[in-house]
Amino acid sequence: MRMRVPRGVECADYGVCGTGTKKELIGEFKNAGREWQLVGQPEGVNVYDFPDMADGKAIPYGVYDVTHNEGWVSVGIDHDTAEFAVATIRQWWQQMGKKRYAQATSLLITADGGGSNGSRNRLWKRELQRLADDTGLTIHVSHLPPGTSKWNKIEHRLFGQITINWRGKPLRSLETVVGLIAGTTTTTGLKVRAAADQKQYPTGRKISDEEVEALAITRSDFHGEWNYSFTPRKKGG
Repeated sequence: MRMRVPRGVECADYGVCGTGTKKELIGEFKNAGREWQLVGQPEGVNVYDFPDMADGKAIPYGVYDVTHNEGWVSVGIDHDTAEFAVATIRQWWQQMGKKRYAQATSLLITADGGGSNGSRNRLWKRELQRLADDTGLTIHVSHLPPGTSKWNKIEHRLFGQITINWRGKPLRSLETVVGLIAGTTTTTGLKVRAAADQKQYPTGRKISDEEVEALAITRSDFHGEWNYSFTPRKKGG
C-alpha cells in the first residue's frame, strides 16, 4: 500500500478512504467515555444494553477525503452490505465530490480487505462498476492487506474523532447519531457531513459468473486481487 497508493494518486485525480465501523444500538444506553455534567445531574440510561431493548440500530459507513480533511458518513438502519457501502460512496460523490472535483475523470478508493467492501466481495465489485458507469469515472481500488486495517486513515482521522465527540452521550435516536457525527470537528480543520440512509439492503444477494465476466475490470500486476480498476462501460454494455 505504501508504494501502491502514491502511484494510484498519480493516475487518479483524487483519492478517498472508505470503511464502516461498528453498529450502535439506539436508545437509552450507556455510551463509553466521560463528559462534563452538573453535579448531581448525571445522564439517566438503562442498566442493561440488550439488543431487544433498543429502538433500532445505527450503521455508519464513511468516506474520507484525505487531501481536504473532509468526511461523509451515511448512517444506515438495515444491514452493512456492499450495496450500502457503494451507495455511501455515491452519496459522497453527489453531495461533496462532484462539486469539488468537477473536472475529475478518475477516483482512487482505499478500503479494508474484508467486510462489505472486501476484496473478494462480488457485490462490491458489481456496484462499483455501476458507479463507474453512472458517473463516467474510472475507479481505482486498493485494498489494505490482511491485518493492516488500522492503517486506514479513515479510522483515526474520521471515526476516531467521531467516537471522541459522542463519548458519554447516549445515542437516543437516529437523529442524535447523525447530529453528533455531523458536529465532529478538530483543531486541524476536519469537516464532516452526515445523513441517514433508511433504505433496505437485504443480505445474501448472489452475483453470477456472467455478471462478473461482464465487469470492465483491470487488475494490477502487483497483487491484482487487492488492486484493480473499473472502466465506465458504454450504455447498453
